[in-house]
Amino acid sequence: MKAFNRIFAVVITVIIAVFIIENGILFTDHKESGRPYLVEISRLVREMEKDNLEIPDLVSCEYVTGVSGFSDTDDFYGSDSDYVIREIGGKLYRFDYNVQGGTDRTKLILTVNAILLSLAVMLIGVMLYIRFQILKPFEKLTDIPYELSKGNLTAPVKETKNRFFGRFLWGVDMLRENMEQQRERELGLQRDKKMLLLSLSHDIKTPLSAIKLYAKALSKGLYESPEKQLEIAENINAKADEIENYVSEIVTASREDFLSLEVNSGEFYLSELINKIRLYYAEKLLLIKTDFTVGSFVDCLISGDLDRSVEVIQNVMENAIKYGDGKSIEIRICEEDGCILVTVKNSGCSLEDTDLPHIFESFWRGTNAENEKGSGLGLYICRELMRKMNGEIFAEIKDGYMGVTAVFGKV
Repeated sequence: MKAFNRIFAVVITVIIAVFIIENGILFTDHKESGRPYLVEISRLVREMEKDNLEIPDLVSCEYVTGVSGFSDTDDFYGSDSDYVIREIGGKLYRFDYNVQGGTDRTKLILTVNAILLSLAVMLIGVMLYIRFQILKPFEKLTDIPYELSKGNLTAPVKETKNRFFGRFLWGVDMLRENMEQQRERELGLQRDKKMLLLSLSHDIKTPLSAIKLYAKALSKGLYESPEKQLEIAENINAKADEIENYVSEIVTASREDFLSLEVNSGEFYLSELINKIRLYYAEKLLLIKTDFTVGSFVDCLISGDLDRSVEVIQNVMENAIKYGDGKSIEIRICEEDGCILVTVKNSGCSLEDTDLPHIFESFWRGTNAENEKGSGLGLYICRELMRKMNGEIFAEIKDGYMGVTAVFGKV
């Protein structure tokens, strides 16, 4: 708002300066040309001196209305009209004139000032409207991201009356609601996991106690016959298998259902997906001097969730930027068996062939990711989303290039 106030002050200053300069120029011209009839009278005097005092024709004169010589019988000085006396060749001549140009000049000055004043009022009105109807309401919205960052998710975002920020406010409120739902879901998952772990840890105690008793009995030689010892060994093995199953449940519970991957299946055009990716990454890759090309394709309807599909391709693109050599990234689109294949291919693949089968597993990171930040969830999320959209995703390494292909169903 302070920056706008400075701009507003500059605009007011410029308007005042324009008024001062414009009126200065007009009034200066008016003063300089305020008595044009004198110029015309001087021209007539020169013509009369040249033509031996013959009174010239006044048809071409704009201001002078009459010329008469001095005479004792005439009322030489008694007229009510404006006139000037000039001596030509020793004789007095009276030049009558009508000052009409001055009135026109005044009208011109008033008209110009009226136009400038109207424009100034309109400009000031527009700037005041912008200040009070757009900038001031928007300034109140600047606290919303700060409140969201602090976790204040309960208060809804109020929409302003002018609705200039309708879509923005709607998007922020949707973000707030999603963040609130996500936090509630995470708290619920944490509570359920804690209860599950407590229950499993309690269940593990029973077979573990049995194993300890069997081991203690064997160490003290309570079972002398080989048959009995074999039976005890089998019991220990069975209890160990039971514990292993419990551990497997713990591992499964810790890996599954930790992400909200909701998909709203529908239909969208392939061009919508490609244009969104192109719009974001064309400038980004240009800045880091990476060649970026998008292959030609025939537009068609494909099934899935547009937003989630964009998320999948973005995750693949980010991996291509992060783990490639930065020379080139290419998007290829083709059709096979009624499916649309969107492949992101990057140069400089540093992934080992032995790591390729595991890249879509959760929390798995390849040997080429040791110096890169990440959670190992990007491609896992891509696979889960594609499968929920009845699609698939796979990767291949060929000639030093890494290619990740998302398979969409064609409508």
